[in-house]
Amino acid sequence: MLTKIFQFCLFRTDPELAHKLAIKFIKSPLIKINFKPNKSFENLQQKIFNINFDNPLGLAAGFDKNAEIYNQVFKLGFGFTEVGTITPKAQEGNPKPRVFRLKEDKAIINRLGFPNDGMSIISKRIKNEPSTGICGVNIGPNKENATSIKDYMLCFDKFFELASYITINISSPNTPNLRSQHDENKITHLIDSIQERRDIKKSRIPILLKISPDIDDKKISNLCNILIKKEIDGIILTNTTIQNKSNLLNKSKFEEGGLSGEPLNNLSNEVIKKFYSFLGKDIPIIGVGGVCCGATAFEKIKSGASLLQLYTSLVYEGPNVANKINLELSELVKKNGYKNISQAIGANCN
Repeated sequence: MLTKIFQFCLFRTDPELAHKLAIKFIKSPLIKINFKPNKSFENLQQKIFNINFDNPLGLAAGFDKNAEIYNQVFKLGFGFTEVGTITPKAQEGNPKPRVFRLKEDKAIINRLGFPNDGMSIISKRIKNEPSTGICGVNIGPNKENATSIKDYMLCFDKFFELASYITINISSPNTPNLRSQHDENKITHLIDSIQERRDIKKSRIPILLKISPDIDDKKISNLCNILIKKEIDGIILTNTTIQNKSNLLNKSKFEEGGLSGEPLNNLSNEVIKKFYSFLGKDIPIIGVGGVCCGATAFEKIKSGASLLQLYTSLVYEGPNVANKINLELSELVKKNGYKNISQAIGANCN
């Protein structure tokens, strides 16, 4: 019943209003009353980034932009969560309308542009209510500073003591020029600067990069060489895509912005495989894009992902989606003869 109410609110109202309602729903006491304690599956437990994950499924950045429900989402079955993207200064983001549901395609197109409360307010929020689980913080630049590294440094200083890991977002298609940070010289400088700052702070916090799916094989090869050389802790593959829209069914398919959900699944898997062929298990991959059931989750693991994230399927499948996926995933691990999910990582790349 609660799932039907949740989905009714999401599908019958403006997408951004629906998102606010979903945040309120997850914040409410109804979550405690109606969702049983998460079942733990021993065959889904892993140690990644020197952190013990009870299961591989995380809530992707973008849903909890302002760090309002990072503790509540653990009650929904998620093994970890990621808040943000957070910028130094609060910003409104791009003009509305900027979020479009493509219901027939189980997809979303957004051109939000990092709307958030800013690092000062959000860092105070997390300090006042420390995370009870694994909570990553996704950081990015304000719109006017998209080609600069200064904003990343400011955010890193604010969150390195509060987060389980820090994600450097260089991949949103909705901040002009942000994806230019994929260029070899820029990404090298950015990684060097963040790692140097981490050393100065005497921190051991894992640093991850969130990468676009819309890059060619040569850029993937160049990036992997840099990631290996710089010993980056991990990567998130992938952000939304500006491709794969022509075959969609919904009339909003040509809206400007990044596409997420089921149509991103195969593209994301192919990009994960290409990175995994270079990196292996030395640099863990968090796979994102189209995870909606145990089968899609398992395919991402076999493509080379060690961990997973979802966002769009929470909208379409409802608040029990994480518990459902973990149950199905645990059964698939057993059915395929593995004792632990880690043994399945990259199985499709051998």
